[in-house]
Amino acid sequence: MELRKITPQFTASPQISIEDVAVAAANGYRAILCNRPDGEAADQPSFEEIEAAAKAAGIEARYAPIQSGMVRDEDVAAFGVALQDLPKPVLAYCRTGTRSVTLWSFNEAPTRPMAEILAATGAAGYDMNGVARRIANGGKTPTDTGDAHFDVVIVGGGAGGISVAASLKSRKSDLNIAVIDPADIHYYQPGWTMVGGGIFDAQTTARTMGSLIPKGVHWLKSAVAAFEPGNNAVILDGCRVVKYDRLVVCPGLKLDWGGIEGLEETLGRNGVTSNYRYDLAPYTWQLVQQMRCGRAVFTQPPMPIKCAGAPQKAMYLSGDAWFRSGVLKDIDIQFMNAGGVLFGVKDYVPALESYVQKYGAALNFFHNLVSVDGPAKTARFEVKKPDAEPEFVDMEFDMIHVCPPQTAPDFIRVSPLSDPSGWVDVDQATLRHKSYDNIWSLGDVMNAPNAKTAAAARKQAPTVADNIVADIDGRSAVAQYDGYGSCPLTVERGKIVLAEFGYGGALKPSFPSFLINGTKPSRMAWFLKERLLPPIYWKAMLRGKEWLAKPEKLKVAADKS
Repeated sequence: MELRKITPQFTASPQISIEDVAVAAANGYRAILCNRPDGEAADQPSFEEIEAAAKAAGIEARYAPIQSGMVRDEDVAAFGVALQDLPKPVLAYCRTGTRSVTLWSFNEAPTRPMAEILAATGAAGYDMNGVARRIANGGKTPTDTGDAHFDVVIVGGGAGGISVAASLKSRKSDLNIAVIDPADIHYYQPGWTMVGGGIFDAQTTARTMGSLIPKGVHWLKSAVAAFEPGNNAVILDGCRVVKYDRLVVCPGLKLDWGGIEGLEETLGRNGVTSNYRYDLAPYTWQLVQQMRCGRAVFTQPPMPIKCAGAPQKAMYLSGDAWFRSGVLKDIDIQFMNAGGVLFGVKDYVPALESYVQKYGAALNFFHNLVSVDGPAKTARFEVKKPDAEPEFVDMEFDMIHVCPPQTAPDFIRVSPLSDPSGWVDVDQATLRHKSYDNIWSLGDVMNAPNAKTAAAARKQAPTVADNIVADIDGRSAVAQYDGYGSCPLTVERGKIVLAEFGYGGALKPSFPSFLINGTKPSRMAWFLKERLLPPIYWKAMLRGKEWLAKPEKLKVAADKS
């Protein structure tokens, strides 16, 4: 635990653990103030867990969550009330501590000299000069000048961000590039299905962010608060300003756990799990191993979601485990899908339906999960069938695997970069923003009609890199993305239906059919998923080695040549 004392009465800290609470109490802290929303990262404890630990340690805990980078006047007021009410000294935390210190700085500004605020926060390792500029500018961060300037700024250090940084460096090594991401850990999220199926160990899907940032690329460990594309500026936590010549936006999407009533309170207990979180995927496998009879429910929310096949992958691997252990006949499997089809590309449906029959799973279409009562082990679904009045159905469960609803991150949805649905608005071929010529986007956050998968980002990164380099050289776009996405559907342990497709559901196989026929379950596809794809991800994709991902020439450019 990093205790960064600002005053004798107020200390900030990056994310604390449950064990840290007792340490804080032993160090004389009488209250803990949480400024980080639950579910912001896959590896953070919930406030409920922190609060329980605080109660056991004999200190108070207060929840005042602030969206990353979005400190509003009302947030400052609520923080001030909490700080006044809580016994002193107070330990406040968020992901890095920056939000807590920003709130404190704004709260103190009316009564404490700004020089004193900057000195106290600076001594604790927090730069609040951006806050000072915002206060001096009447509450709005000025962006005519910046704290730093780069040739290319990349927002997001996930699969898309690291890959495009590496691809750019491989093409133009002298580019001054920055990646903005507050996370300490980078996750190989496609592996979490395999963790939930007992094939991978969770720790093999995580690496430190610092070990993956390409050599020569700057890592700005911060969250983005806002974009001002008119001034070529990104505003960070703490109101710092980063200027760019060209911007790449790829922060991923938001898992909206709070969009299902009662879900956050029961995740990881009462038989409620999800492979969409690093810390919960092992619980999925634990539940599968323990279950000998009863009802297992698997849910899928409305599209778009990250990896559309993941909810049913969990069902298939669980069904296979129960089949192998001889208890499948005593387990009632229910697949609750908010949509109206099993899979969006019809060519793969027959193979999937054969496994639905093998595992005796009931398919319930147009059923959207709206609430979960963990202690009562009951889930409520809103049923919206075509040409029928909506109704609600309650279903009891012994185990439920939840795929949460998903949206663009909050700071994207409120930005000038988004379309009416909140996603970054791009040309689906060149991945260039439709309104801002020096902005590109890739990965889960943009609005091209492709599957949101890591395989899609693997194809998109070289396309964006080629087009940015062409733009730097004064040329038009030269590469296009064809909508490619891949979804290795793990239908049983040892076999996969390898769905590969592009825009409009067009099949895009990477291998000859005699090697892997994607419409049929294949052992070779399993070998690809289990043995080859992880090292390809870590050692090739994230290092700018574009294996099976060379950019396709833009057709207009090809016709002119």
